[in-house]
Amino acid sequence: MNMESTIDPQVIQQAAELLRGAAISGTPVTPVRDLISAGGVDAAYAVQEVNTRHYLDSGRRLVGRKIGLTSLAVQRQLGVDQPDYGMLFADMDVPEGIPISLNQVIQPKVEAEIAIVIGRDLLYPDLTTAEMIRAVEYVVPAIEIVDSRVANWDIRIWDTVADNASSGLFVLGAVPRKLEALDLRECGMVMEIKSEPVSVGAGIACLGSPITASLWLARVMARVGRPLLEGDVILSGALGPMAGVSRGDVVEARINGVGTVRAAFAADAV
Repeated sequence: MNMESTIDPQVIQQAAELLRGAAISGTPVTPVRDLISAGGVDAAYAVQEVNTRHYLDSGRRLVGRKIGLTSLAVQRQLGVDQPDYGMLFADMDVPEGIPISLNQVIQPKVEAEIAIVIGRDLLYPDLTTAEMIRAVEYVVPAIEIVDSRVANWDIRIWDTVADNASSGLFVLGAVPRKLEALDLRECGMVMEIKSEPVSVGAGIACLGSPITASLWLARVMARVGRPLLEGDVILSGALGPMAGVSRGDVVEARINGVGTVRAAFAADAV
């Protein structure tokens, strides 16, 4: 992904403005793939980058990245052979225990993930596995509230990449765990809504390991000029299927060895 595109820059700007407008109005738009798909996935990342720059210029602060499409089955469904990524901004972080209003999102779904917090800058596109492991400061359980600015989640790879990898909000667990005693591949997960199981999985679902997924991300970020820095958060990918949420829902994810995290949705939209 070189962030270059053969698509007219005005078309890239048009797609970016459509998605930004949907985020502001709360009204999703038709898919943007018809505008940009001729430029391949690079065109979609160009749209994402236009909006990233806009948001940074507007005062938002970049605090990490998310990895999507870590499931091989989902990759096949969307016709791709690699994950994707999106930006995490400080205002997307919801402290555990703070109710989430549905006014903050458009079409929310939830996923359970292992979040990795980086303890050193990762500047090199040839980063090694050992360097990635050394860079992990700690891990915590996370619930990602994924969202789509595209109506009815009618997305293909161009739509989700352009739409910041369908990012929404995220909730991190408050008890950090060091990596030394954990094999993230084998960390099993159960996610419940109102105490009913809705998703199960394990770390191996993330490209074989959340470390492998994070290594992929760190290399790509260095290559495209937005390297991961000390303190950044990586949402390393869903451990199981995502689930829909409604007003008043309480979502709890338990990940063996990593801990428990809870996201509560307000009973009203205020």
